[in-house]
Amino acid sequence: MRETCLLDPDGNIHECMSLIHNQLLRQNCCRRAFIRGAFLAAGSVSDPEKSYHFEIVCSSQKKAEQLQELLMQYQIDAKTILRKRHYVVYVKEGSQIVELLGLMGAHVSLMQFENVRIVKEMRNSVNRKVNCETANLNKTVSAAVRQVDDIRYIEHHKGLHELPESLEEIARLRLEHPDASLKELGDMLSPQIGKSGVNHRLRKLSLIAEQLRKGEEE
Repeated sequence: MRETCLLDPDGNIHECMSLIHNQLLRQNCCRRAFIRGAFLAAGSVSDPEKSYHFEIVCSSQKKAEQLQELLMQYQIDAKTILRKRHYVVYVKEGSQIVELLGLMGAHVSLMQFENVRIVKEMRNSVNRKVNCETANLNKTVSAAVRQVDDIRYIEHHKGLHELPESLEEIARLRLEHPDASLKELGDMLSPQIGKSGVNHRLRKLSLIAEQLRKGEEE
């Protein structure tokens, strides 16, 4: 009884309420059992399909801070917040919630949570790639439209035959193949040139069109 702090030195019943210095929590298995019990008594986990949120409600700020410190011994970055009249210890990182479920021995729930998390991360990864590719495609299409407009402007106000041979060649290719990529345009040239070379020539055409527009405004 004295070893568990249920009796004080005088033999009176006395419980050590500290979660950090409590004799009962000296061993790892006891700490894990305590976390499991605290969760079963006042904890919850949100549906991982919607959000990642693990929490345990505590009766006082001191208890919340001690529980937070106990979780941090397992590298769990728990936070505390006052909600109405109770203090809540919570975790929002998916991987850390998985760690917590493992600590508490909730292996079935851990696998279910992990399966949902993996599917969500794969879905998010695919969406990011699709969005990135869509953005790049839109950027490429917009650039090609501007290039065609510039070349048409030059053709109307100056004539493509007045351009240097290298610029006239790429200008006519762009008009003939408005949907072609820079690499595809470069492969059509003889001799072939790379994407940077094609881009350099198209930039020169855009500059010429800009100068022609400025001259017309003046």
